[in-house]
Amino acid sequence: MTVQSTPRPTDASYVAFVEVAWQRHMRLALLLTGDRWRAEELLQDSLVKMYQRWRKLSQLDDPHAYLHRCLVNNHTSIWRRLRRERLVADVPDRAASGGGVDHDAIALRRALLSLPPRQRAVVVLRHYEDLPEREVAKVLGCSIGTVKSQHARAMEKLRHLVDQPSRTGSR
Repeated sequence: MTVQSTPRPTDASYVAFVEVAWQRHMRLALLLTGDRWRAEELLQDSLVKMYQRWRKLSQLDDPHAYLHRCLVNNHTSIWRRLRRERLVADVPDRAASGGGVDHDAIALRRALLSLPPRQRAVVVLRHYEDLPEREVAKVLGCSIGTVKSQHARAMEKLRHLVDQPSRTGSR
């Protein structure tokens, strides 16, 4: 049995894909999970799944869309497996430009993390990734009507939680 010492051509295209896309997808994973370590694990698991199918996936018009869907689906699977895991970040990822803590950003992040995973995914894909409803539906594998209703419920809850920070922890 001969061991290959040079990477296959598909390996090189995969490495190039990951190098270009890592930061973009890491931010999406971070917004989905709310935790840097879990986000990295989610992204790595999704990229491993992509690598196993890379010969076919590299032929797609947009393998990034596949990775979006993979991230969301894997996060949902993890969430279901662990049941209703609650993530609340007490420390912001970065300080505000004035050197202080951006309390509005913390409140918004906590509110976002309190949403059910599907609603959180809709909000992140619509507002952070700036995808139209049709693309969000495609990524999540649901109808446009489901995206609209999940978005409406999520925005209502976010407005309530952000407007009334003293109730953030209660229902």
